[in-house]
Amino acid sequence: MCGILAVLGCSDDSQAKRNRLKHRGPDWSGLHQHGDCYLAHQRLAIIDPASGDQPLFNEDKSVAVTVNGEIYNHEELRKKLTNHKFRTGSDCDVIAHLYEEYGEGFVDMLDGIFSFVLLDTRDNSYIVARDAIGVTSLYIGWGLDGSVWIASEMKGLNDDCEHFESFPPGHLYSSKSAGFRRWYNPPWFSEAIPSVPYDPLVLRRAFENAVIKRLMTDVPFGVLLSGGLDSSLVASITARYLAGTKAAKQWGSQLHSFCVGLEGSPDLKAAREVADYLGTVHHEFHFIVQDGIDAIEDVIYHVETYDVTTIRASAPMFLMSRKIKSVGVKMVMSGEGSDEIFGGYLYFHKAPNKEELHQETCRKIKALHQYDCLRANKATSAWGLEARVPFLDKEFINVAMSVDPESKMIKKDEGRIEKWILRKAFDDENHPYLPKHILYRQKEQFSDGVGYSWIDGIKAHAAEHVTEKMMLNASHIYPHNTPTTKEAYYYRMIFERFFPQNSARLTVPGGASVACSTAKAVEWDATWKNNLDPSGRAALGVHVSAYDAETPLSNKPSKIIDSIPTMEIPEVAIHGDI
Repeated sequence: MCGILAVLGCSDDSQAKRNRLKHRGPDWSGLHQHGDCYLAHQRLAIIDPASGDQPLFNEDKSVAVTVNGEIYNHEELRKKLTNHKFRTGSDCDVIAHLYEEYGEGFVDMLDGIFSFVLLDTRDNSYIVARDAIGVTSLYIGWGLDGSVWIASEMKGLNDDCEHFESFPPGHLYSSKSAGFRRWYNPPWFSEAIPSVPYDPLVLRRAFENAVIKRLMTDVPFGVLLSGGLDSSLVASITARYLAGTKAAKQWGSQLHSFCVGLEGSPDLKAAREVADYLGTVHHEFHFIVQDGIDAIEDVIYHVETYDVTTIRASAPMFLMSRKIKSVGVKMVMSGEGSDEIFGGYLYFHKAPNKEELHQETCRKIKALHQYDCLRANKATSAWGLEARVPFLDKEFINVAMSVDPESKMIKKDEGRIEKWILRKAFDDENHPYLPKHILYRQKEQFSDGVGYSWIDGIKAHAAEHVTEKMMLNASHIYPHNTPTTKEAYYYRMIFERFFPQNSARLTVPGGASVACSTAKAVEWDATWKNNLDPSGRAALGVHVSAYDAETPLSNKPSKIIDSIPTMEIPEVAIHGDI
């Protein structure tokens, strides 16, 4: 992921702010100024590393654009723009030209993930847009001097803006109207109950297409492999189709996979088995509880949240991303989004009917930019690594969310566990994608799967730093989203030290949750209100390792270790971006 910073209507380009986003794009820094408007870009070069530096322009440079994203259908779009000349081979180079042809209405033509600021110097107008689900991070702020600030991360604008907020996914902001409008309007957004019969082959093809289009890369890449259903399917499809891609011709058809966990964790064991089955070059990273605890402050600074479940999952991903970048990889495929689309979290076992299940999945998808997308984007970007998420492909979501939600209902007596329709779609006896027991493995949330003692360990650590007296005064110190546990209070103290503004605390969601549910779904089971914890083990009676059988803590101090084969990077990489 790249980093963008736009300052519109200000006398200062704020070099210091640009420096705070350098981690997102270590390959190049670009700046374009027109009057009192500044467009800055920190580049992580994935496509066309040689010539795709930003900002990008149209032919006469009257339109400038800075983009963080990947446009997967850029080659098709170029064919439509026959009267235009392109300066680079970058996938993002189509944006300025599409604007010339179609005006502000072109955004829905983009198939990919993106956040961009486009400046039209002919009338000093500009537009800002963010992708459909909010896979890329983006913030907007307003200064007392009348300036408008746009940045990939909050730290790029928080000190200069009187008010700032998360830029809403699927929206466009136009200076001409000085307001937002939603450009992403899929059928499922209204939360009306769909009725399309479940067809496993249609679902399978849609997801395979989502994975295949994300194999577009000019640099070495791999897959994140936890051994759970979602990441294992992404790895399996990638391994199956990699050989015929441009990436394979440049870097070879041997797929690299990456996993992180505490010694003996559920994920490490399952991931190793899947890697052996698929024949990947597997990189296994071990950490201990103290490693994660030591990283908490950096994680909160980079991920910019005090949400408990996001921080729990971000720390292992943050540690893993650093190791992945160290072996020469700049992009990874990941499995975020499946649980929201298919009702995969364990609390969905208690969904009372298909209507409530569907509406909860809609709520979860709409909120992804505040949770899993935030984690996947920023925990990786902290080390100049990009994560691609095929489950959040626009076309795939349309297919999956049009299916009658009766097919997504969990029915133990019929052998239908969570995400049954996804599992069934890839249950191919003749050409199996995965071993059966992996295909039907129970859901493990990432912060649980890396090792149960990780969550237990950080709870114990927080208890050493937050007293009962502090908790008694929590509602006075933090009246908004008051922390109800010592762990939440501990994270909040760190967050407010980095981001003390009221606007910052308002960017983080709140409300009751059990096993990652929304507050509305907590109502599904009366016993949950006394067991509010985002861990999957809070789903008592559902998770096979629920909290009544906790594993002992593991807090022995040491350093993160790895057990990885050396990744051989072709010689061309030595002269390129690696």
